[in-house]
Amino acid sequence: MDRKRSCTLCGGAVIMLLLLGHMTRALEVPLDLPQPPTITHQSPKDYIIDPRENIIIHCEAKGKPHPSFSWTRNGTHFDVEKDSKVIMKPNSGTLVIDISGEKAEAYEGVYQCIARNDHGSAMTNNIVIRQSRSPLWSKEKIEPITVQRGMSLVLQCRPPAGLPPPIIFWMDNNFQRLPQNSRVSQALNGDLYFSNVLMEDTRNDYICYARFPHTQTIQQKQPITVNVLDIEAMNDTVLAAFLNGSDFWGDSPSGERAPTFMNPPGTHSTTMVLKGDTLQLECIADGLPTPDISWSKVNGDLPSSRFSFHSFQKTLKITEVTEADGGDYLCLAKNRLGSNQHIITVVVRAAPFWISAPQNLILAPKESGMLTCRAEGNPKPTVTWSVNGIPIENSHKDPSRKVENGNIILSDVQTGSSSVYQCNASNEYGYLLANAFVSVLAEPPRVLTPPNHVYSVVTNSRALLDCASFGSPLPKITWFKVNQSIVDSDSFIIHKNNTLEINVARPLNSGKYTCIASNSLGNKENHVYLEVKEATRIIRQPEYKVVQRNSMAVFECKVKHDESLFPSMIWLKDNMELPDDTRFEVGSDSLTIHDVREDDEGNYTCIRNTTLDQDSASAMLTVVEQPDPPTDLELTDQRERSVRLTWTPGDENNSPIQLFLIQYEDSLHEPGVWVNMTEVSGTSTTAHLELSPYVYYSFRVLALNEVGLSKPSASSRQYRTNPARPDMNPANVEVIGTSPDSMTITWRELSGLESNGPGLQYKVSWRHKDLDQQWTSLTLANVSQYVVPGTPTFAPYEVTVQAVNDYGSGPRPEVVLGYSGEDLPTVAPENVRVSAQNGTMAEVLWDAVPLSTVRGRLNGYKVSYWKMRSLHKEDLDPVKPQELIFHGSEPEGLLIDLHPYSQYTLNIRTFNGKGDGPASSNHIFETPEGVPGPPADIKIQNLNLDSLVVNWVPPVEYNGHLTGYLLKYQPINTTDELGPLKELLLPANETSVTLENLKHSTHYKFYLNAMTIKGSGPTVTKEGFTMVDEAMTSKQVDIATQGWFIGLMCAIALLILVLLIVCFIKRNKGGKYPVKEKEDAHQDPEIQPMKEDDGTFGEYSDTEDHKPLKGSRTPSNGTVKKDDSDDSLVDYGEGGDGQFNEDGSFIGQYSGKKEKDTAEGNESSEAPSPVNAMNSFV
Repeated sequence: MDRKRSCTLCGGAVIMLLLLGHMTRALEVPLDLPQPPTITHQSPKDYIIDPRENIIIHCEAKGKPHPSFSWTRNGTHFDVEKDSKVIMKPNSGTLVIDISGEKAEAYEGVYQCIARNDHGSAMTNNIVIRQSRSPLWSKEKIEPITVQRGMSLVLQCRPPAGLPPPIIFWMDNNFQRLPQNSRVSQALNGDLYFSNVLMEDTRNDYICYARFPHTQTIQQKQPITVNVLDIEAMNDTVLAAFLNGSDFWGDSPSGERAPTFMNPPGTHSTTMVLKGDTLQLECIADGLPTPDISWSKVNGDLPSSRFSFHSFQKTLKITEVTEADGGDYLCLAKNRLGSNQHIITVVVRAAPFWISAPQNLILAPKESGMLTCRAEGNPKPTVTWSVNGIPIENSHKDPSRKVENGNIILSDVQTGSSSVYQCNASNEYGYLLANAFVSVLAEPPRVLTPPNHVYSVVTNSRALLDCASFGSPLPKITWFKVNQSIVDSDSFIIHKNNTLEINVARPLNSGKYTCIASNSLGNKENHVYLEVKEATRIIRQPEYKVVQRNSMAVFECKVKHDESLFPSMIWLKDNMELPDDTRFEVGSDSLTIHDVREDDEGNYTCIRNTTLDQDSASAMLTVVEQPDPPTDLELTDQRERSVRLTWTPGDENNSPIQLFLIQYEDSLHEPGVWVNMTEVSGTSTTAHLELSPYVYYSFRVLALNEVGLSKPSASSRQYRTNPARPDMNPANVEVIGTSPDSMTITWRELSGLESNGPGLQYKVSWRHKDLDQQWTSLTLANVSQYVVPGTPTFAPYEVTVQAVNDYGSGPRPEVVLGYSGEDLPTVAPENVRVSAQNGTMAEVLWDAVPLSTVRGRLNGYKVSYWKMRSLHKEDLDPVKPQELIFHGSEPEGLLIDLHPYSQYTLNIRTFNGKGDGPASSNHIFETPEGVPGPPADIKIQNLNLDSLVVNWVPPVEYNGHLTGYLLKYQPINTTDELGPLKELLLPANETSVTLENLKHSTHYKFYLNAMTIKGSGPTVTKEGFTMVDEAMTSKQVDIATQGWFIGLMCAIALLILVLLIVCFIKRNKGGKYPVKEKEDAHQDPEIQPMKEDDGTFGEYSDTEDHKPLKGSRTPSNGTVKKDDSDDSLVDYGEGGDGQFNEDGSFIGQYSGKKEKDTAEGNESSEAPSPVNAMNSFV
C-alpha cells in the first residue's frame, strides 16, 4: 500500500508561510500614533489600458494624520481639479479617468502619486500609462506559391504591431489548426516553416491569425496558396501552366540533402536575456529527410529543473534565467546524410534587484539609526536618495544626517525630525524605488497581540506564540512560563520579531505563557495560552484491493484524534474529487464502491482533516475480470497435416493471462461442436497444430487468467485437409463367447476425425488357431460388433479388425486371441478328503477334473458345506449350507470358522464362465473338541456376614465334554486396588458354590471359566460385597437420624460453650496477662492504650458501655491474622498443652496467671460475646 502521511499545522505549506510571516513581518506602527505616510497600494509600472474602459490609476497610503495626495504627469504637476474627466477618490489618491467621448491616447503618459502629511511625503513608482492597440492587417495581394517537392519553404505571417504583442496561430478555412510536426512547425516570430514539402502540402487556405489578448480581438491575414510540384513527373507544358502567375521556389535542390539552418541562418548568433525572465532559443533546419534537432550547452549542462523542449525539439526554453545560464548553446541538426550545427551565444543582463531594501525606522529622541539601500544589476545600478520626494542633495541640511557608502546614517535625532526617504536604484534595463520613513517619537511599550489568546497545535508540531509589540525606544521582550524565564535552547527559539517558537510541541508544553515588553518608559505584559492536542492519525488505513468487475470494494479509514477535535473525511480518486455517482457510498470510517466498473480503477486517498492538522492514506484499486478474447486469428505455414495459428492477445484486464486454450470445429463431421485441441502458455501468441486428414477445421482461441476464461475469439477461416487412408485401426478389439456355438467380435468405431476419408468400413477377419485354417474375412460399415456362428465350444480363435476407406486400408491390424462360447462342465471332482486341523478349521482335498470336461475356462471350485449336528447335544434348527469359492486350478482348500465337536457334510463343483458343473457325492466329517464358550450367566448372593454364594449357568456352547469350572476371586479395597487372588476347581455338574470366612464389608471380584480337555474357555467376571458393609452403613445412618442422638450432641456442644465463656471471663478478671505483655512489646499500631499516664488498662466494670476486650478484634471470617496478634493457646495457659478430641471438641484446661485486675478492653465496636471469645482462640 502506498501510504503518505502529513500531520502539520493546517498543512506543511501553511506552517512555512506562517513561520515566514512571524519572522519577517515589517515593523508596524499603531495607527493611533503619529507616523509619516506609507504607500500601501499602487498600479504597476507598465500599465496597459483598455480604450473601451475607464482608466483607474491606484494610489493608496496610510499615516497619522491621514495623508493628502497629489499627482505629477510627465514630470509636472497634474491638477486633477481642472480636468472634469478625472476624479480622485475620497480619502484616497486613486484616480478614475472617464474616457467616454475622449480618446484614451490623450491620457497616455508617466504618472506619479505623492502622499503627504505633517511627518513627510511618500511616492509611488513612475506609472507608464499606454493604450492597448490591435491594428488591422494591411491590405495586400498574396500571390500563390509554387514549390518543388522536397524543397524547404517559409510562409511569413508578419502581423501588425500591437500592444501587447499578439498571439500567432495558423488555421484553415474551417477554423481548424493546421497540423504541425517535426517537418512543419511555427517559429517564435509566427512564421510557418517547412523543412521539406510534400505533395499533400498543396492547399489554398494557409491562414495566419493574430489574437490581441488585451482587447480579445482576432485579426486574419489573407489566405496563402501553396502548390507543390513534382517536376520530374511533369512535361514542360504542364509545368508552364502551373508556374503562370505564381512565385516559384526552385533555387535549392529538391532531392535528399544534409541539414542547413533556416532560422537563425549561418553558424553563429547572439541573443540577450534579462535575469529572471524566460529564455527561448530556436533552431529550424532545412533538409531531406527531415532533420532531428538536439541541444546542448558548450562547457556546461542545461539547468536540470528549469529547461524544457518545445515545437518538436526546435525550441529550448529556460525559465527564471540566472547569470549562470549565460554562455554558448549548441544546436545540432542531423539526418542520415549528415549534420550541421549552430551556436547561440546567450548574454545575461539584469535590471536592478534588491539586496537590501530600506526598512522603516522608529527612533526615540537622542537615538541613532541607519537606512541601508543595496541593489545589484547588470550593469551595476546607480543608487540615489531623496527626502520627502526631494533629492537629498537639494534638501535642507540636517546635522543629524549624513550619507556614507550609499547608506544614510542618523545620530542624536530630535523630536519633529520625522521624514520619508526614497531610494532609487536604476540602470538601462529598469529601476527600483523604495520608501522608508524615519519616525522620531517617545512611546511606552504596548503589546499588540490580543490578550489571553489561545494557540492550539498538535503533538510534535511547531508552535509559534506571538508577542507583537511596539514602543519607542524599541521594547525588549522577555518570555515566562509559570514564572520561569524562557531563553533560547534546543526546545525554545525566540525570533527577532520576538515570536516564541517551540520546535516540537509536547503535552507538557501546554499552559500559560507570559511575554513582558520593556523599555525606558515602562513595562507591559501579556498572557497567551498553548493547548497541545493529540495528533490525528489514521490507525486503520485503506489497503490495496483487487476486485472483480461488478463486485464491491470497501476501503477503511479509521482515525484516532484528540477528543476536542472533530475530523472531517474527504475521499479523492487520483487526487480529484470522487465521481458524482450513487455507487460511491461514503461512511463514517469507510468508502464503499458498489458494482465496480473498469473506470473505477485508480488511487484512492482518504484525508482526515481537523482545524489543526490532517492525516492521509492512499491505496490502489485494481479491477480485474476475464481477459478480452484474442483477435486477428491467422493461419500460416499451411501443410498437409499441420498448420500454424497466430493471434493477438486481448486486454488481460489487470490479471495476467495464464494460458490460451485452442478449440476446433469439424464442420464436416460434427458441425457446431467445439472441441478442446491444445493449450499454450499465456506468453505465447502462436501454436503449431497437428491436423488429421479429411477434416474441415475452424479454430478459435480463449484466454484464461485468475478470474476465468474469456469469451471465444472469432473463428479463423476454414482450413480443409485432404483425404487419406486411415492412420489407425479400431481399438479395444475383443472376442466374447456368447453361446456354446458362436463368438462375438467387438471394437470401438473410429470417429469422423479418425476416418481420414470417405467410405469408412471395417474388415473383420478370424481363423481357428489350432487348425491352421485360412482367414475368413468380412467387410462391415457403421457397426461395432459381429457374431461369428457355428463355432466349436471354447475353441481358440485369432481375430483382426482393420479400418478401410475409399483411399485405402489402415495399418496392419494387431492379432487378438479369443475363444468361442463356453458350455457347462460335465464332470464332478472325485476322491474328496477332509483333514480336521482343529475344532474350527479343516483341510479339504480332491482330484482335479480333466480340462476337456470343463468345456470352457476353468475358473475354480465351489465347496458347499453345512453342519449336521453337534456331537454333545441335539440341534433343533437346521443349518443353512455355506459356500467357499477357490479360484484357480489347485485341488485343495481350507474350511474355517467351523464349530468344534460337530458333524459336517460337504460336496464340490467345478465352474467356468458359463456356470457350475455337477456336484460330487456328499462327504461327512467331524470336528474335534475345543475350548468351551463362556458361562451363560453368573450371579453373586449375600448369604450372611462373611459369606457369599456364587451361582452360574453352564455355557451355551460346550464344544466338547466339560471337565469342570475354574473360579477365581480377590478383594478390592477402597482405592480400587486388587488383593490376593484365590482359585477353586469345581466339578462340571455344579452350578453354584458358597464362599465362607470372607472379610466383612469388602468388595470382591470373581472370574469364572468353563473347561474341556482342550483347556479353559473365555472368562466372565462379576463383582459383589459382603453384607456387613451395607448393614453397618445402615446402622450409622439410623443412629445419626435418631432424636436422642441429636439431643445428646446439642447438650455436649452447649456445655463446652458455657465452659469456654466462664474460662474467658475469669481470665479477663486476672492481672496483666501474657497477651498484654506481647502487645506492649509489639506496639501494634491498631492498639492504643486507653490511659496515657502508664499505658495500662483501666478497671473492668459491667456498667461501662460494653467496650470489647482490647486485642480481641477478629476479621469477618473469624480468623486472627498473624500480623494482628501472635497469641496462641500456649500463651494463654501456664505452659499447658491445649488439647482437642478427634471430633474437634476442646478438652484442655484453661488457666490464667493471677495478676492485678485490668479494666477496659479492645477496640471492637461489639461487646464481648461467646462468638468473639471462640474466634480469639481459632
